[in-house]
Amino acid sequence: MPGHSYDAEKYWKANLRLIFGSLIVWALVSYGFAIFLRPMLSGIAVGGTDLGFWFAQQGSILTFIALIFHYAWRMNRIDKQFGVEEE
Repeated sequence: MPGHSYDAEKYWKANLRLIFGSLIVWALVSYGFAIFLRPMLSGIAVGGTDLGFWFAQQGSILTFIALIFHYAWRMNRIDKQFGVEEE
């Protein structure tokens, strides 16, 4: 931004760390719990079905929505930290 001085390299490293962390959580929930770990989670009942099926049908969607809000909240804090927040 013109007139603002901030360390762009540190800003983008913080942004990329947040993105990669979010992707890891998303992959763990969507693929790990719903597909790969489903046999281990089949004995745990949630809402009349097993936990693996719940993650495949509901949990991964709810986690994705929570990740969107978490990303927006953290990016606002990162923007403020580096002085590039929206006015």
